[in-house]
Amino acid sequence: MQTQSQNQIPTLITKRLILRPFTLDDAPDVQRLAGAPEIANTTLLIPHPYPDGAAEEWINTHAAAFAENKNANFAITLKATKELIGAIGLTFNQSDNNAEMGYWVGHPYWNHGYCTEAAREILRHGFIDRKLKRIHAHHFGSNPASGKVMLKLGMKYEGTLRKHIRKNDRFEDAVMYGILQTDFE
Repeated sequence: MQTQSQNQIPTLITKRLILRPFTLDDAPDVQRLAGAPEIANTTLLIPHPYPDGAAEEWINTHAAAFAENKNANFAITLKATKELIGAIGLTFNQSDNNAEMGYWVGHPYWNHGYCTEAAREILRHGFIDRKLKRIHAHHFGSNPASGKVMLKLGMKYEGTLRKHIRKNDRFEDAVMYGILQTDFE
């Protein structure tokens, strides 16, 4: 389910979650959750320590990027308490009508199925609302739990780019998954 105006990031609702646009009020929670070593070590672009002001700067890019059809970033919040627990988004490739999905969920919220629930709704949004033909994602080889999420979503393993990503002076495998609109249930 979604609510939106044409030029605004929509709000998507699942059984337990609300995926909504970020606000500047979320910045302290983004810095605290995303800056934890468990998150920073398993994501490409999140640093540790997470610098002051970086969350605000990132959030301030969302509206323009969405208006330019570059990406859509969503705050993952618990429906019951409204607390921010993570982020999920799509980066669009307009010419090929596909998108890359990326996500993180704060360490205190791991192993509750929140990431799978949020990602399933993002796939629905991408394929049904946006009419994308393909959505792909990758995870570091050192983070197999993220691959389990992708498999639960029906994404197919498409290969491993060995030692493809440099993160904090170590090289990581990029494990690739994808799903086509025709495969989405």
